[in-house]
Amino acid sequence: MERTRVFLMAEMCTCILISIVMVVLFETETLLPGYCQGDTGAAFIILSMMEVLTICAIPLSLRLFKFKKVRASITGPESHRGLLAWGSFRMMLVCVPMMANTLFYYMFDLKPAFGYMGIISLICLVFISPSKSRCLQETGQEE
Repeated sequence: MERTRVFLMAEMCTCILISIVMVVLFETETLLPGYCQGDTGAAFIILSMMEVLTICAIPLSLRLFKFKKVRASITGPESHRGLLAWGSFRMMLVCVPMMANTLFYYMFDLKPAFGYMGIISLICLVFISPSKSRCLQETGQEE
């Protein structure tokens, strides 16, 4: 169980670190922000898709372990494998849109909606972070 928890924590920290590196590279102008600033049609389409993706992914990630199939796979005899698979899926449901929103924020000339969605995703990571007590609770192995 501890190995699974460490792996999930490493996934989360890696995604946060990638987002921070993107911010640093764009803010120091190592990468030029506003690469796609003139393409308003693409900005609208990508913004709409990212809004829908973020708005759907966050509640799904928060409720994922309540579904019967998922609950059965993380509380069974091989609970660590189920927790690793479903925990990684849940982490990526929040982390991938967070990283994409960070990138699009700078690519489309600092559109605030991308920034807000990235920050909301970052805040939501607090609610799915793989602490020891949360992993034990979700697998039904209360301390």
